[in-house]
Amino acid sequence: MTDMQSSDGAILKTDERGRVRTPAERRESLLNEFERSGLSAVKFAALAGIKYQTFAAWAARRRKSAVAKAPAAVGDPMRWLEAVVDQANPPGALVLQLPGGARAEVSDEKQAVLAAMLVKALARSC
Repeated sequence: MTDMQSSDGAILKTDERGRVRTPAERRESLLNEFERSGLSAVKFAALAGIKYQTFAAWAARRRKSAVAKAPAAVGDPMRWLEAVVDQANPPGALVLQLPGGARAEVSDEKQAVLAAMLVKALARSC
């Protein structure tokens, strides 16, 4: 490994291929600066003098570690839903009247699982 000096006077380590080894503190500083900048990753990497692929790898590693460190969800708060029994529907059938006018009829256990997944997905998107 050899050393070289950056424009701000800091000594940067390089490996045998001549690649600059960026200290972890500097990487974190650059990633924080990127998040505040509002620039695209491509433009920010070019302005910082870093290859885009390297910068993208740093950002991906940071996102993965943030997800791993995030506390597990305790669970969604309970929400109440109005249910109306309609005599026109066959016994055992459940009709979901969704906002926007969409309507889904559930008459089987397997369909109930899919309907629950649909309702959860719609709740996340709202």
